[in-house]
Amino acid sequence: MPDLSLLPPSAVVAGADLLIGGCSLAAVAERFGTPAYVIDVTALRDRAREYAAALASFHPRGAGLVCFAVKAYPSVSLIRVLVDAGLGADVVGAGELRLALAAGADPATIVMHGNAKSDADIQSALDARIGHIVIDGFDDIDRIERLARHRTPVLLRVSPGVESATHAALATGGKGSKFGVPVEFVPQAIARLRDSQVIELRGLHVHIGSQIAALRQFEEAVAALASLERFAVYDFGGGLAARYVAEDPAPSVSEYVSRLTGAAHRLLGEDIEIMIEPGRSMVARAGLTLYRVVTVKRLARGKIHVAVDGGMGDNLDASLYGQRFSPLVVGRQDGEQVVADLVGKHCEEGDVITPGVTLADPRVGDLVVVPVTGGYSFTMANNYNAALKPPVIFCEDGTARAVVRRETMDDLLAREIG
Repeated sequence: MPDLSLLPPSAVVAGADLLIGGCSLAAVAERFGTPAYVIDVTALRDRAREYAAALASFHPRGAGLVCFAVKAYPSVSLIRVLVDAGLGADVVGAGELRLALAAGADPATIVMHGNAKSDADIQSALDARIGHIVIDGFDDIDRIERLARHRTPVLLRVSPGVESATHAALATGGKGSKFGVPVEFVPQAIARLRDSQVIELRGLHVHIGSQIAALRQFEEAVAALASLERFAVYDFGGGLAARYVAEDPAPSVSEYVSRLTGAAHRLLGEDIEIMIEPGRSMVARAGLTLYRVVTVKRLARGKIHVAVDGGMGDNLDASLYGQRFSPLVVGRQDGEQVVADLVGKHCEEGDVITPGVTLADPRVGDLVVVPVTGGYSFTMANNYNAALKPPVIFCEDGTARAVVRRETMDDLLAREIG
């Protein structure tokens, strides 16, 4: 039997098929085509409730809010599931704010980030009267003071100098990061904010990166904020790692929230308001990508390329971050186990979804599932080689439905005006 531990909890082998949310993946492929992003809606909803329950349990004396990091999956349909489960939204810029509002997010539960917010970004946040704008630098202060017509609540993002144990492109809290105000300049920023007639400084924010499994690093970030003066509100960002392959360490939500709130209570007090912003760890396991094998190419010295009908057009994690995945051939519990490179169809040698992976007797026409693609694959989908972006298929209680349609050839031309 294949290892299903990386798939959504509802995953069940059914003969030559695989069920997700009670839905046949063979039927999903037949009806909606491939590649396709598949989301287990119940798993997504349960994860949101798990986060909210953990924060309420470990932080009972103060207010708490879980905000989904919209950048991890900027789809109105998906955001709506999380908002309906009681979450707020962490957005970057006017576009993500528009999506969150369209999904029904209460503006009071929305936080806006961005290291280079434009006038339009700031104005959109002001017009919507969102819960907090996160001050990422002194230029944000200038813009709010120039544009605001009412008292505006903000958080100040601190760059804590915590070097995260993650991919360099995902580390956002180290010295030299483009995000936040370095600790040594924080007093100056606080003084400036407090002098403003239109800004209300409510607290501090920190986010040290993404795909972080070492919980002590979150505690280090809390300690960095505790070295500054006290506030009523603290937003500790997100960043908890997801488990992509069997050997990956990935602390549970309970472990993460327990350690984070424990450090906050020791160093900052138990009656503060705590906000967290999970993204990848919220959605990664709930999603998978469904492909069909287009060709199997056997090269010299036993090397095999198994090429599918997608690739770096719908999954850039491998190309950008060297992320490995654990794909499986749908319906193959036996047969020859081969070690192959699972590659894409795009015209670049770097279009490799996962190299050196064991697959069960892959053949042309087979369906291949790549688990744990709920985080950022949809976000970074692109039109390399004029590929059409895949649809998003929600699976729940045996019903599959498209919530984002596949792009069409007309879509490729829709923005051309010349």
